[in-house]
Amino acid sequence: MSVRLRAIHGDIVALDVDAIVNAANSALCGGGGVDGAIHDAAGPELQEACRKLGRCDFGDAKITPGFRLKAAHVIHAVGPVWRGGGHGEAELLASCYRRSLEIAAEHDIKSVAFPSISTGAFRYPIEQAAPIAVATVRDFAAKPSSLSEVIFCCFEPRDYNLYRRLLA
Repeated sequence: MSVRLRAIHGDIVALDVDAIVNAANSALCGGGGVDGAIHDAAGPELQEACRKLGRCDFGDAKITPGFRLKAAHVIHAVGPVWRGGGHGEAELLASCYRRSLEIAAEHDIKSVAFPSISTGAFRYPIEQAAPIAVATVRDFAAKPSSLSEVIFCCFEPRDYNLYRRLLA
């Protein structure tokens, strides 16, 4: 089965997919940007579920129910903080996308939506992050799994245009 990859311009919390990926911090405690929006939309139960999971390492991911979201699951991926590019940021970024997809496959998830991980509060330049995201997802999608669709959900129009070009 082939996996459809596409970019959309919109709000990830509103998507009707099996799982959305949260650009989380390592404490999984909610924060600003995508993380805060997901926690707000999912309700207080998400915070409690995350508290039970404990911390999450950079480059890793963990899963919870979606609670009040349309998505049944939230995969919390912890991308790297940008420190100039010479501190393993690219490898950690690729790892959090890969781990998110592995977790999705382990839970028989068919559709998953990603935000642009690490490009907000963690300051990873979108021009460098997006190609890593797309290449990592394409590599994973080339292997058999439960996935049928991966969406790159972009809140900013310029990010959406960049992902569209990369996916063309």
